[in-house]
Amino acid sequence: MLGAEAALVTAGSAAGLVLQAAACIAGDDPSRIARLPDVTGMRHEFVIQRPHRFSYDQSFRVPGGVLVEIGLGRRTMPYELENAIGPATAGVVYLVSPFTSPPGILSFDEVCRIAHARGVPVLVDVASMVPPRENLFRYLRDGADLVIVSGGKGIRGPQSTGILAGRRDLIRAATLNASPNQAIGRAAKTSKEEIVGLVTALELFLAEDEKAEMERYREVCASIVAGLGEVPGIRAVVEQDPVNRVLPHAVLYFEPSWTGPSGRAVQLALAAGNPHIYVQQGPHQGGYFDEIAIDAINLEPGDEAVIVRRLLEELTRR
Repeated sequence: MLGAEAALVTAGSAAGLVLQAAACIAGDDPSRIARLPDVTGMRHEFVIQRPHRFSYDQSFRVPGGVLVEIGLGRRTMPYELENAIGPATAGVVYLVSPFTSPPGILSFDEVCRIAHARGVPVLVDVASMVPPRENLFRYLRDGADLVIVSGGKGIRGPQSTGILAGRRDLIRAATLNASPNQAIGRAAKTSKEEIVGLVTALELFLAEDEKAEMERYREVCASIVAGLGEVPGIRAVVEQDPVNRVLPHAVLYFEPSWTGPSGRAVQLALAAGNPHIYVQQGPHQGGYFDEIAIDAINLEPGDEAVIVRRLLEELTRR
């Protein structure tokens, strides 16, 4: 279904990252698999660009991997990746996630070119970036050796599942490092019910009309923006772009003239209220801008009216 040589259902995306790393470190060698996380004598370094460091990259350390960080916060030069790859390099990690790929870092194509010229696999995490459905295929088609995708986010399969897809030899190695074998991935077991549930969800997901789906999300976001009306100091818009907001979002920007509560304060108040409403507060939860972003993918019909009511309550609170 994904156009990959092989694939494996994992116990979520984080477990998939563990198996990515284990496959590249130990391969299919039973003696090496049994030794993890002792990586003595094995390739165990994973090169990653600084903006691609993320909350789940500790998964690469579970089987004994060591992350080698390159670049600055907003820039990576080709020579930095070239120099970082050495005899101990097991793979190069590439994260596909909102607000993590500023223009000055190495592109996916550049990473693949440099890594593959040195015989090193490229490992991609695209867990939270589906839909668009194209992301299920693009990175495998364009050079990734292993790709991990969440089964429980946009695909809407069992929340505890993920899909690891890629080169047949690496998927075989990942399988040998996973349950039912007594290996580093044994603790992250997937049941037959989860496997069937995810495969079924993937079939349904691929059969859906993505254009109609995106239009529904845009309508919900537009309804939220319209419902807020004119709040002095707040600029509310619908945004979608292919990099940072792959789904339509209703975004509230707190302008310099705003004198009310901060975006963070509004976010916390919404989460603590009844009903609990969880919204994004700036890139990486309060990183660069004071804003609130609302993703429509998890909303049921009528939820937008509740969100508007609660937003207005908190924005006008003094």
